[in-house]
Amino acid sequence: MKQSLDLKLGQHLTITPQLQQAIRLLQLSSLELQQEIQEALENNPLLEDLDEEAAAREASEAPVEEAVSVESRADSEGSDGLASDEQPVDRDVAIEDDPLREELTGGNDDWEDNSESLSASATRNEGGDGLPDIDARNSAPTTLREHLLWQMQMAIFSPTDRRIAEATIDAINEDGYLTCTLEEIRQSLPGDLSVDIDEVQAVVHQIQNFDPAGVGARDLSECLQLQMRALPSATPHLDNARRVATSENLALLANRDFKQLKRTTRLSPEELQEAILIIQHLNPRPGGSVTSSQAGYITPDITVKKIRGIWRAELTSSAAPRLGINQQYEKLIRRGADTADNRYLQDKLQEARWFIKSLVSRNETLLKVARAIVDRQRAFFEHGAEAMKPLVLHDIAEIVGMHESTISRVTTSKYMLTPRGIFELKYFFSSHVGTSDGGTCSATAIRSLIKKLIEAEKPLKPISDSTIAEILAEQGIHVARRTVAKYREALNIPPSSQRKSLV
Repeated sequence: MKQSLDLKLGQHLTITPQLQQAIRLLQLSSLELQQEIQEALENNPLLEDLDEEAAAREASEAPVEEAVSVESRADSEGSDGLASDEQPVDRDVAIEDDPLREELTGGNDDWEDNSESLSASATRNEGGDGLPDIDARNSAPTTLREHLLWQMQMAIFSPTDRRIAEATIDAINEDGYLTCTLEEIRQSLPGDLSVDIDEVQAVVHQIQNFDPAGVGARDLSECLQLQMRALPSATPHLDNARRVATSENLALLANRDFKQLKRTTRLSPEELQEAILIIQHLNPRPGGSVTSSQAGYITPDITVKKIRGIWRAELTSSAAPRLGINQQYEKLIRRGADTADNRYLQDKLQEARWFIKSLVSRNETLLKVARAIVDRQRAFFEHGAEAMKPLVLHDIAEIVGMHESTISRVTTSKYMLTPRGIFELKYFFSSHVGTSDGGTCSATAIRSLIKKLIEAEKPLKPISDSTIAEILAEQGIHVARRTVAKYREALNIPPSSQRKSLV
């Protein structure tokens, strides 16, 4: 075997850690970016928030307005010698040394200690004097099971009935429905308990009186009947609503078979309509009103305003924080020797510079893409969704000179605050449909037209998907019936058979 050395020239792309960081920051949402920045500030001493530093300097240099206002008020009430007028008083010193402290707090040092959290004060209240935590007692339970168990503790149950009630509550799902039969509940009890099925039935009936109304029902009909039982007996048309809320009649109501429903209930159209209105105000999922859900928050990255007749897009302040390098640590690095501490600071300095550079690049890319979208969709900001133009990622990629994958990353989980509401950047991208004059119409505009047509339909005679397709064709927009059905389902609008009203 002959050995030889060959020299070859080639090109290849290497994703450096710095490039990986830039790509990762690019696809973060505004809230995720704030968490990333906070983590970087905590882990890197060379990195600092310039806005916070400026606010801290202003606070330390400014006079204490609170102390001055307290002093002026005390002087007007006839107090003298409580504070010095000749020398500015630092905020912390004013709190510790001001003789007004005793007068305002009444000798209670805990009154002015606002730095303690609510959880710490609750712990202190519960442990020191043995009193129950009032805040925790009055706070709403987070799950339906906890809510029912809390009511069970307040009710009068024998030890045996309490065991039955616990087994029954465990069999209630998050919607509030009892998922087990009475026999299954009886069999789930410990072997040392001998109970009859009538005892289980009695406990279930008592739990069905718990809050929320309708909990513990075994089907939708029983759930609605329990809720109507909690309504005032003088409620108009309540008896008619009970007649409608049977299992057989609810199936007819779900299918909009009003002719058969009137025949079985023997109600007039007006009476049936009033009964249906009562049922529609009831909750088919009573457990959902108790189970707490965490709300999702959206922080806009871009703000769009019309200034002097021109729509302009700008970054929000939360999306563009001002970060910088700590000057004191940077001076130490320049003067420092070749030590481990100095090398550590040098590494952190490089990391801070790369992080700031990646953040600036992200904001510039986001703003460039947002302005291109606003410029392309000016008609939307002027006239609404019906004027939305067709737009795909490739169009914006050509305008800003970037790859489509970059546009996809920068428009994911980014939101734009406009006079018409808050929209995700992805909202402005939609496919196109051909028109009779050879032009194009965006799918978003077609969905808006479909929604407008359905909102204007007659309740007694809703328009079908085929009719909508014909109306759009008359306006020069050619879409198939199945396309109309797809857009209608995307808008969470039921078909015409389920939109039909009784009167």
